[in-house]
Amino acid sequence: MKINGKTKITGIFGYPIEHTLSPAMHNAAFQALGLNYCYVPFLVHPDFLDKAVQSVKALNLTGVNITVPHKEKVIPLLDHMNDEALFIGAVNTIVNNEGKLTGYNTDGRGFMESLAENGISSEGKDILIIGAGGSARAVGYSLCQRANSLSIQGRTSEKAKRLVQDLCRIKNNSSPIEDLADLSRFQIIIHATPLGLREQDPMPIKAESLREGQIVYDLVYRETMLQKEASKRQCIVLNGLGMLLWQGALAFELWTGRKPDREIMRRALNIASSEPQGILP
Repeated sequence: MKINGKTKITGIFGYPIEHTLSPAMHNAAFQALGLNYCYVPFLVHPDFLDKAVQSVKALNLTGVNITVPHKEKVIPLLDHMNDEALFIGAVNTIVNNEGKLTGYNTDGRGFMESLAENGISSEGKDILIIGAGGSARAVGYSLCQRANSLSIQGRTSEKAKRLVQDLCRIKNNSSPIEDLADLSRFQIIIHATPLGLREQDPMPIKAESLREGQIVYDLVYRETMLQKEASKRQCIVLNGLGMLLWQGALAFELWTGRKPDREIMRRALNIASSEPQGILP
């Protein structure tokens, strides 16, 4: 990669950020298309999010991805939001257009593309989402129109209830759930919290409550204890690499106006995810 005075800078704001795989896939895609762009990770403490967003304008960055814990808190700092991000109430991509910052959310569409490429349909399914933050909102937004029922379990019941109320504005098939003792009725279980990024994180559910044939989709894109235990119980297990790939490809197109080679991005992700420093200590 050649950096010069014409290089356009993109990146990602998060806290923590050491685990991110996004630089690998974006920089590989830029290089494959011969684009003079560079993608950089930025460790942004929540106390300095406003200054970091101002720096997108001040440094003339082309745009940035937004990850935990900033997806919702970044909204008041933007000039515009597209309709999807506005409804979801969370942003994962910012585009800088001549000093005007517009927020988008490509997570939900990325998630649905990753289901489709694995031959999984959400149509008519009973689905559980564990989590009620930005990622859960994006996934729920895309799923609720297709699912038979959508149950939301949040770390705080108020947040889960708020997400359910929002989703019911689209289709009245969502409800909060607090008791995860019996998961047998769900065909698809989606884990949408950061639990698993750190080695010492607890399991979000009890593994013995899983049954053979259930689809367990863990949005954490490193191998976690949940993924290992679900595999032992003959579940169909997916991690967040597929969603990461597809949402990244959509963000890439927003920044550059070009479609990336997704197979090049996928290969870069697979290589980066195999490196030993992936899970936070």
